[in-house]
Amino acid sequence: MTPLEQGSREERTFDAIVVGSGIAGGWAAKELCERGLKTLVLERGRQVKHVEDYTTFNKDPWDFRYAGGRTPQDEVERHYFKQKRTGYTVNDQWNHWFVKDDEHPYTEVNRFDWIRGYHVGGRSITWGRQSYRWSDLDFEANAKEGVAVDWPIRYADLAPWYDHVERWMGVSGSNEGLPQLPDGVFQPPMEFNVVEKSFKGKVENKFPERRVTMGRTAHLTKPTDEQMKIGRGTCQTRNLCMRGCAFGAYFSSNAATLIAADHTGNMTLAPDSIVTEVIFDPKANKATGVRVKNGNTGEMTEYFAKVIFLNASSLATTWIMLHSKSDRFPNGLGNDSDELGRNVMDHHFLAGAQSEVDGYDDRYYAGRRPTGIYVPRFRNLGDSGTKQKDFTRGYGYQGGASRSGWQRLVAEIGFGRELKEEISEPGNWTMGLTGFGEMLPYRDNRVWLNNDVKDVNGLPTLTMDVTIRQNELNMRKDMQAAAVEMMETAGFRNVRPYDRPYAPGLGIHEMGTARMGRDPKTSVLNAYNQIHACKNVYVTDGAAMTSAACVNPSLTYMALTVRAADHAVNALKRGEL
Repeated sequence: MTPLEQGSREERTFDAIVVGSGIAGGWAAKELCERGLKTLVLERGRQVKHVEDYTTFNKDPWDFRYAGGRTPQDEVERHYFKQKRTGYTVNDQWNHWFVKDDEHPYTEVNRFDWIRGYHVGGRSITWGRQSYRWSDLDFEANAKEGVAVDWPIRYADLAPWYDHVERWMGVSGSNEGLPQLPDGVFQPPMEFNVVEKSFKGKVENKFPERRVTMGRTAHLTKPTDEQMKIGRGTCQTRNLCMRGCAFGAYFSSNAATLIAADHTGNMTLAPDSIVTEVIFDPKANKATGVRVKNGNTGEMTEYFAKVIFLNASSLATTWIMLHSKSDRFPNGLGNDSDELGRNVMDHHFLAGAQSEVDGYDDRYYAGRRPTGIYVPRFRNLGDSGTKQKDFTRGYGYQGGASRSGWQRLVAEIGFGRELKEEISEPGNWTMGLTGFGEMLPYRDNRVWLNNDVKDVNGLPTLTMDVTIRQNELNMRKDMQAAAVEMMETAGFRNVRPYDRPYAPGLGIHEMGTARMGRDPKTSVLNAYNQIHACKNVYVTDGAAMTSAACVNPSLTYMALTVRAADHAVNALKRGEL
């Protein structure tokens, strides 16, 4: 069989091209394929097949080279010299899901922790799975406060698509009736432990505006027939999710959307395919296809389609657009507004409080729950009672209570029968709360192409210049104070606030570099995620976001994607693309 890249132009022509196979790209593939479009999915990284390529899924602790999967220091220094700053990816249990810094460099004016995964499924294999809807409080904030530009959509525009996404992928959680955190289509929530129940009761009794709920997470607790038919099953509460889930219990492209797309017979998946630019036809005033570099051979190939979805992840999508220069777009595809690459946002976190809990020594819990409790935003909700004088927008908390186990003895000297007896008993209860706060869109928080530093494929890289400002710094003080206030209300002891070092990027919620808006002069995309000046190219990953809200954004990427796919299919039928 002739390799795809060596086929005729006809064989390299599709109805649609999707760039990227992560959360947004997987949904684009599924929706377009199920609507009958012959769709090429281009993934810059290697193939990852569900189950068989989760190489550490069933490994025991002693199967790794070093305790806990620790990566040897010489490899860390050679390959992960920036990622070691966070400690997030440097572990043999899952570092094969993340790129190496020496192969994929980037430069920084200010520190930016860019966590990337180049393979089929992208970061859908390693995401935190927290799934929350945005509300009109979020979509209206820019307009009401005169910040940046107004979103061209409101909650009502996305509500049915949130329904569609939640129902199909499976989100466990509970409805709370809060306007700032809209309810959804949920499977049964995971359970509070005894300390969290006590915390919930005491906090809600004293602070009626503060709700304590179980984290809404994309894990199946009661799979539907449709979910089981594609091979997904119930969460086993192993909490080893970043290794890849052979049960298909948490949502990933590999376990769900790409399988559904493949079942249609309409998807062609091409790994090791690095999209270097979008091909623009000035006469037709639209894109005709993409140029692709083979990640193994370096061979260049062009693929063609009527509609293109850019879902490479926020900054990678922006890289493609900046690199897609032409006489019509000398500063990058769709960059008439000079907003491409600007307004970088993330969620700032690592500020909150921790404490110790007396009592409950006769109580424990089963399994390792893959989610924690959630305290939705309770600041600046539009009323005088929640308005803050030192900062605008707000934050929510993620956290939970647990009992320490044998790990508490790592620093101790012990041996023999006494040690065995002690490590068989659980430790004391502790509790922690970490705030996740909204970052405002600042125009000078930006990325741009660096032609002097090339990656392993000989392509330009990005330079980052992103910082948090006084609004976020003030918010972090309140994150600590309110967390302390709630823990003291719950009667916990040794309550300690914390504000650990944070740099943008580590929230892994990078957003905003090709924002949606109403005016082509101040935005890159319209209300349906089309590039204003090139309507057959849609951008539905984090690049599209006009503000950041304070909740995890992935569910909104998904809803935007399925809405845009519906629009694209209907526009094609009408001959508009």
